[in-house]
Amino acid sequence: MLVSATVFADFEEDYESKQWQEIEIQLPAAPKQETLLPFYVSAATENRFFIDGATLTVGSDGVVRYVLLVLTPQGARNVTYEGMRCETRERRIYASGRLDGSWSKARKNEWVRIQDAYANRQHAALFLEYFCPIGNIVQDAAEARNALIKGVHPDNKR
Repeated sequence: MLVSATVFADFEEDYESKQWQEIEIQLPAAPKQETLLPFYVSAATENRFFIDGATLTVGSDGVVRYVLLVLTPQGARNVTYEGMRCETRERRIYASGRLDGSWSKARKNEWVRIQDAYANRQHAALFLEYFCPIGNIVQDAAEARNALIKGVHPDNKR
C-alpha cells in the first residue's frame, strides 16, 4: 500500500509541475494590406474579417496568435492582437490596434470561452474551420495560413 501511495504522490507532483504556462508575447507590427487573408464567418453579418498572415504564430505553449481585422460596411475598422487555445476552446485579446499602427494593451485580457453565436462568430469560425480542426491545434503557422487561403482546414472536409 505504501508503494502505491508513493507512486500517486509522484504523479500528483509531476502533474502539478506540468501545469500550462503561457509564454511571454511580443506585439507584432501593424497589419499590412498585402498580408491580409479574408475568411468567411456567417451570412448573418455584413462585416468583413481578415487575419494578418504575417502575424500568425503557433507558440510552444499551444496558443495560436494572430492579428484580427474586422471591417464594417460603414468603414469602421477594428484591429486586435489575439490568442486562441484549442485545448481549452478559449481566446484572449492582448491588444487593440490604433490608427497610427501602435498598440494599446487590452484592459480585460483574460482567457474566455469561445461561443458559437449566430452573428458575432468570428472566433468560433477561426476555431472550428481554420486553427483547431476537430479540436486539434494546427502544427504551424503555414498550416493555419493554408487553411485560410483554401477557406477551410483540410481535416474539416468530409
